[in-house]
Amino acid sequence: MAGQTNKRPVLNLPRQAAVRILNGVMTEHKQLSELTQSDDFQALAPEDRARSQRLATHTLRHVGRADRALRPHLAKLPAVEVLNILRLGLVEIAGLGAPAHAVVNDLVSICAASNQTRPYKGLINAVLRKAVADVTGKWDKSPVQMLPKWLRNPLREAYGNGTIMAIETAHMRGAPVDLTVTGDLATWASTLGGTPLANGSLRLGEIGQISALEGFAEGKWWVQDAAAAWPAAALAVTPGETVLDVCAAPGGKTMQMAAQGGVLTALDISASRMERVAENLARTQLAAELVVANILEWQDPRQFDAVLLDAPCSATGTIRRHPDLPFAKDGTGISELIELQTQMLNATVGRVKPGGKLVFCTCSLIPDEGEVQAENFLRRHKDFTVDTSLPQGMDPAWRTEEGGFRLRPDYWSELGGMDGFYLIRMNRRG
Repeated sequence: MAGQTNKRPVLNLPRQAAVRILNGVMTEHKQLSELTQSDDFQALAPEDRARSQRLATHTLRHVGRADRALRPHLAKLPAVEVLNILRLGLVEIAGLGAPAHAVVNDLVSICAASNQTRPYKGLINAVLRKAVADVTGKWDKSPVQMLPKWLRNPLREAYGNGTIMAIETAHMRGAPVDLTVTGDLATWASTLGGTPLANGSLRLGEIGQISALEGFAEGKWWVQDAAAAWPAAALAVTPGETVLDVCAAPGGKTMQMAAQGGVLTALDISASRMERVAENLARTQLAAELVVANILEWQDPRQFDAVLLDAPCSATGTIRRHPDLPFAKDGTGISELIELQTQMLNATVGRVKPGGKLVFCTCSLIPDEGEVQAENFLRRHKDFTVDTSLPQGMDPAWRTEEGGFRLRPDYWSELGGMDGFYLIRMNRRG
């Protein structure tokens, strides 16, 4: 046609962004939460940001399956940046049912747009088409993504092979959205179409934008995994009790305990994260004193009726909603975290009034960050005893030898699982 010019094809921006995310996780060992704050990512339209994040997280959950299907068609492994394009394409086509022709053509264009990957256009096209043909009808039967050795080995020693495989299956399935509501649970279940859980959380099905749901703007509920809601429930705050929430951001537990009538002091070392707590409290119309400080250096002499310490940890219990974590981390730094947890637990002792109560918890699957910490604390501090009460909805079988509770992603599998967590309540003698 007269006047026609050759133009580079318009790239699918969500796919291109998803490839960038995968490269950032795999080559720079950055976490998805950091990568999605980049200027390039934030410049995308909201719907494109959401789609690219879904594509990237789904691919990360199925890297093992994708690599297993791709390997027979690769004489040798290409650079990670090329491999990530292949992984995303295979996962989107075989796992999400996207039309193969459109996905392959678009990924070839994305490959051609980068000097680093341009020489592999032909490989992307040929390998994807062959691999898709091979896995058609077999994708869901392929073994699930295994945890990396730095994490799988200690967890296998702690829980056994069968449990590790169940946890890995839970990670692959991802995580539904759970809410903590301030009103009647049954009413909100009917309003939002969710499922009430035994511990009082509300589990939602397929949802769109969270902030567009009824009740969000009015602060009637907030997003909080069911497992993460148990530590505050175990503390069992009563109206008028003074409560110190250590490492409070982003504020889910603070809001829980404020809604129970507690007089809250929320403490966190991060000023920026504390701004998030302030925003959440304002939305939910709940009150708490906000303190930006390090519990190890905090000079305030007050003691409290109740203290909750959600200590910094490896976050290995949250992999089902953060599938980038096994790739972005390599296990280094965990011993330092364990030492920090010990120091923080020791620092909370003087904050608990005689006759008061302390809950220690971590979103970790590693016993050294949970059961072992609690055992050592009780050995050091003879004036603390384990509380034997059972929080609402807690299965007695989840109680551990030292008296805490071990929550795992494979629990409630028929309902969609839960985050991995450890928690224990200890009471100080009067």
